Amino acid sequence: MIRRIFIIVCLFAAVSCNREPVSQIPDGMNLVWADEFAVDGAPDKDKWDYCLGGDSQWGYGEVQDYTNERGNSFVKGGKLHLVAYNDDGLWKSARLKTQYKADWTYGYVEVRAKLPRGVGTWPAIWMLPTFAKYGIWPRSGEIDIMEHVGYDLDKIFTTVHTEAYNHTINTQKGTTNIVKDVTKKYHTYAVEWTAEYIQWYVDGKALFRHENEHLTTAEWPFDIPYYLIMNIAIGGILGGKEGIDPKMKQAEMIVDYVRVYQ
Repeated sequence: MIRRIFIIVCLFAAVSCNREPVSQIPDGMNLVWADEFAVDGAPDKDKWDYCLGGDSQWGYGEVQDYTNERGNSFVKGGKLHLVAYNDDGLWKSARLKTQYKADWTYGYVEVRAKLPRGVGTWPAIWMLPTFAKYGIWPRSGEIDIMEHVGYDLDKIFTTVHTEAYNHTINTQKGTTNIVKDVTKKYHTYAVEWTAEYIQWYVDGKALFRHENEHLTTAEWPFDIPYYLIMNIAIGGILGGKEGIDPKMKQAEMIVDYVRVYQ
């Protein structure tokens, strides 16, 4: 497939420049939804909502409490800041979602972000079905655009979960890839989702493809609307495998933009 390659050059000094990551936007797709984080303050309430509460609601052994407080999620200088911090022994963080505000069936979803640093962090950019048409998780599916854990710097996880393919039965479909300096530099994390496959990209480079086997919804529930989630978890079954750094007081994921094409 012939693809358009968008290369945007940013000048950081009068005598030097640095190239931004490359996008692989499929031919024929147009921008249908975006947040460029142009207005300082709270995240745009017309685009984002919050997941609130502690691990009793999520069930992955995480220690953070998700809030809608300004200190945990705010827009400043054209960037969205998601901040997890230790508040007198209690970790507070942010988990933003587009549920009931925007969702999509098929398309190209891209997020440009710089990830948090610190042992115990577990940031993610991912998608869940707006309505559980085929049943509760994992029957209606999950698309993990990007996951990262602080104890394993520069390793990115890309995964799908379905009834037939999920980590609880050790059959999940996905891969890991080394991406340099994910906590120091911005990278673009993307999926191209069609009726036939889901293809992952980082900085325009294809990483992994999950094919529609045309069997049942147990293998492919990905024909219904999904919404986007971005969060920083602390600890948990994946992020906390090597504990939480007791010296870590704060961790931050900074998002430059979110764009959806169809």
